[in-house]
Amino acid sequence: MHLSKKCSVFKVVLSALLIVALLQLIYLSFLSKFHGKQQRYRYSELFGGSGVKKNAHPDKNTRKERLRYSLSTGGIFDSSGQYRIYKNLIKSDVTANQKPGSDPSSGVLTLATHTTINNLHHLESLLDRWQNPLSVAIFAHGQDVKFATALVYALSFFCPQIQALVDFHLVCLSGEMASFPEQDREHFAGLEDCASVFSRLETHRDKYKNYAISGNISYPNNLLRNVARGGAESSYILVIDIDMMPSADLHQQFLALIMKREPGTDEVFVLPAFEIRHARKLPGTKAELVQLYQVGEVRPFYEELCSRCQAPTNYSQWVNSHVRGATALEVAYTLTWVDPWEPFYIGPRTVPLYDENFKQYGFNRISQACELHVAGYKFSVLSSAFVVHRGFKIQGEFHPRKDEENKRNRVLFRNFKEGLKTKYPSSTRRC
Repeated sequence: MHLSKKCSVFKVVLSALLIVALLQLIYLSFLSKFHGKQQRYRYSELFGGSGVKKNAHPDKNTRKERLRYSLSTGGIFDSSGQYRIYKNLIKSDVTANQKPGSDPSSGVLTLATHTTINNLHHLESLLDRWQNPLSVAIFAHGQDVKFATALVYALSFFCPQIQALVDFHLVCLSGEMASFPEQDREHFAGLEDCASVFSRLETHRDKYKNYAISGNISYPNNLLRNVARGGAESSYILVIDIDMMPSADLHQQFLALIMKREPGTDEVFVLPAFEIRHARKLPGTKAELVQLYQVGEVRPFYEELCSRCQAPTNYSQWVNSHVRGATALEVAYTLTWVDPWEPFYIGPRTVPLYDENFKQYGFNRISQACELHVAGYKFSVLSSAFVVHRGFKIQGEFHPRKDEENKRNRVLFRNFKEGLKTKYPSSTRRC
């Protein structure tokens, strides 16, 4: 009798466990079906089809049609015929809807940058700091053309701040073409919000070392800079690499500075460039930066690789210069360009373009700074604005062909300087 009761209790417990297990299986099955249905709806919302509700948001349909149209043009070739350019692959709301008489501050200064897909994850923190119009030129090759098109569209779809402020341009080899990514479901699995898109981009983070693209492909940095600049519709443009960060509130401070000055077309505004240890939080103000500078956590950009390339900025003068007022941005001092200075600067949209013959490593920015000098520009250093590169640049971190590329571009630079004598025959300046 006692044994019979034990068996009965055991059967009850076992039955209860089986029921619980069954309910868990049903729940997991429900979750799986719900998630699959949600993903199908997300996908159909992205690309149209039977899953889209009749009252789908018109802005998102418009964005989709803009992308279709941009891709249908087939892009345009660059002057060398080696690259295909999809200008304004994705247009921001501020650019697409800009009308005469709209907010004048949005048309004063745009940040222009360039990258491959493996560094696009930096866009999140860059935009969080900048919070104003941004023009991004992306270079993609091979399978990354499809991936870049898909992920850029997803960013513009899921991220409200990107929708509002960022214009994307795509550059690939002339023999490659971008296509509308509606068949590329694998690229969109798991994407349901802005954070998930940036998480996907993180999986491609640092896929290549600097300029070491698979297939021995040259990174056309100056072409990309020009494409990003050309996509900006503002009076002034700041061109930086995507792994650099400007000081906080730069847009508003520069707007206030320009409003107080006589407009001029022969002046660029230099932002002293620094680099910071990877582990450190990026400074937002000059006071924060100087504090880190004084303890060696921040140093002049390229100090180890080419200290002469930034030394003319005169870091000691800038660090020790005082600013009148708590937030006012001013011109601290004005410099004449000297070789081999390659400053980062805010310039009017009329400044000479970058020479697109320079690719990969070496002389790509200094050639343009040299031309500014010959063309008669003056270099005014801003009192409290700056840019910071994430991480120290050190010897040994570059790709194996860096020295070979530098040697090739050095020859190009000599020829480039000779060409400036013909381009600016009345100038007495040389570089």
